[in-house]
Amino acid sequence: MQTFESFGLDARILRALSDQGYTTPTPIQAQAIPVVLLGKDVMGAAQTGTGKTAGFALPIIQRLLPLANGSASPARHPVRALMLTPTRELADQVYDNVARYAKHTDLRSTVVFGGVDMNPQTDALRRGVEILVATPGRLLDHVQQKSVNLSQVQMLVLDEADRMLDMGFLPDLQRIINLLPAQRQTLLFSATFSAEIKRLAASYLKQPVTIEVARSNSTAENVRQMVYQVEDGHKQAAVVHLLKQRAEQGLSRQCIVFVNSKIGCSRLARHLEREGINAAAIHGDKTQTERMQTLDGFKSGTIDALVATDVAARGLDIPDMPCVVNFDVPYSAEDYVHRIGRTGRAGASGDALSIYVPGNDERLLSDIEKLIKRSIPRGKLEGFDPTGERARQGDTERRRERGDVRRTRGNGEGEERPRRHEHAGSRQVFRPSDDPFFSRPYEPSANSAQIKASEEVAAALSRGRQAPKRPVAALLGGVPRKS
Repeated sequence: MQTFESFGLDARILRALSDQGYTTPTPIQAQAIPVVLLGKDVMGAAQTGTGKTAGFALPIIQRLLPLANGSASPARHPVRALMLTPTRELADQVYDNVARYAKHTDLRSTVVFGGVDMNPQTDALRRGVEILVATPGRLLDHVQQKSVNLSQVQMLVLDEADRMLDMGFLPDLQRIINLLPAQRQTLLFSATFSAEIKRLAASYLKQPVTIEVARSNSTAENVRQMVYQVEDGHKQAAVVHLLKQRAEQGLSRQCIVFVNSKIGCSRLARHLEREGINAAAIHGDKTQTERMQTLDGFKSGTIDALVATDVAARGLDIPDMPCVVNFDVPYSAEDYVHRIGRTGRAGASGDALSIYVPGNDERLLSDIEKLIKRSIPRGKLEGFDPTGERARQGDTERRRERGDVRRTRGNGEGEERPRRHEHAGSRQVFRPSDDPFFSRPYEPSANSAQIKASEEVAAALSRGRQAPKRPVAALLGGVPRKS
């Protein structure tokens, strides 16, 4: 069996791998590490979650070790390896892996991405780093502020290159590459090999070695895929049903729920919260601080359902993620591959569940099945009650049972007592004949003078004459006394 020692990696790197519990390389690592160590350009593709990051990070650290030093001078720590990623979350994740692999060496690394304050990033860059992980936009911001120099970069990594193209980063990539030395090693890694990726590789790579350990656009065999049909308007109830059903079956309720729109993302997260499921939304309108706090809460287990747009479909590496739910069928078939790649990582098993509405999503499902070259099984939501009618009927039956005839206490013969609503005779019902006041004949009021005065005023008003002053006072509550 092949091990990391067989690659000739430095003892300090092997020690870091041992700290992480890694002993056996994945297929993409086994093929990529020797080629990168030789200094050749690489065009690598593998299913997401198979360890591409270590496939390029470990050999880069190995090649930079002869240049590592403990000097405090920033000039002794220029940027020698640049790793570009399409999203902030992926950049932070790649940096975290690089820092762990190089923690026993003198190599310095940092990460820069948008959405957060630039000043701490600028300070780290000016102190000097050999390995820089960045998103294209924020890197160009630092270039414009002259806080980073890329003239000594020896190795360039384009991670999730297909996603960069989808997000429109090609002009930024061109500007960055123009700042790099022409003599460099370029590594392009992606989950899929599209025609656009091949054209990009032809432009930036020199005689690359192609490494493809899995069929293009394929999905992991250890991920159980299932599609559930629901009527339009019942999708939120279906997600709640699926998550609660998993909990009842003893399965983990933690999952990532993918939604196509930002508004739908926030709306679904609020609905899940109302249904008693700890949920949080993550999308492009969230600040970077909010997104990182949400991810930390999800990784720690305080959040059960992470409702996300495709900003989180790439690069999220959460160990043992048990389930992914497609609340919306993705518009792009490739995005389906990346979404469900969040589960079943590193050989673990996982569930990829999708919800679709007949008529609206059938074409999208057909495109996905054509891409992955397999049919996705259709499932049935057992016990699904989207309108709550079954629960209301159960409540009605229970109320009837409580009102029905009950057994008397202490009578072993099973005698029955009347229903509660038949005990009307035990209640005191008021009847007017019970009070002698209502039987007395009518008697005029003792203050008949006031009543007579009121009648005189009414008669005077009806004739259009001015009413006498004295009776008016009676109308207002009494006749004033004479002084």
